[in-house]
Amino acid sequence: MIVKNLYDDVIGTDADVDSKQWNSRRLLLAKDGMGFSLHDTLIKPNEDLHLWYKNHLEAVYCIEGQGEIYDKATGVTHPIREGTVYALNNHDQHILKANKGVGMRMVCVFNPPVTGRETHDADGSYNLPEPN
Repeated sequence: MIVKNLYDDVIGTDADVDSKQWNSRRLLLAKDGMGFSLHDTLIKPNEDLHLWYKNHLEAVYCIEGQGEIYDKATGVTHPIREGTVYALNNHDQHILKANKGVGMRMVCVFNPPVTGRETHDADGSYNLPEPN
């Protein structure tokens, strides 16, 4: 059994990855052997995140704040608020943004799981880890 607390076991550790646009507190990682990773992510206000998880599938649940996600393939913008879930089931290229002045707090699940220190490449993706 794996039991962790965001405040006691993640924040301030190597699993707490901060960037200009987001802060990803990684609760479960590849090393935990679950087949997915689980993140508590803060999307910072006034940032446009151009993302493309070409190597991962991602599901995201908004638990705080408001914003939007723009689907680059369809040109459709979907509003996001508390209680909204979206799943990038086709490795969808997208732009995510929190409303001005207010960030968003998201619960994110990645498959395959991330190792923990990834940051986005120039195209908005994470690389896959090297096989052992």
